[in-house]
Amino acid sequence: MRNALRDFRALEDKAVATEKLPKMISIIDKLAKRSVIHKNKASNLKSKLMKQVNVM
Repeated sequence: MRNALRDFRALEDKAVATEKLPKMISIIDKLAKRSVIHKNKASNLKSKLMKQVNVM
């Protein structure tokens, strides 16, 4: 997950980031569901990713 997040944060094209955002959210949700990460941590990560895409 950390590698996927790092790669996503390195994106500079809004179209590509918008396309990959649902997949990242899905990965984060699966980890929270399996208790790998806390649900609040998952929520914070998703929020930060969405803010990043909106700022682009």
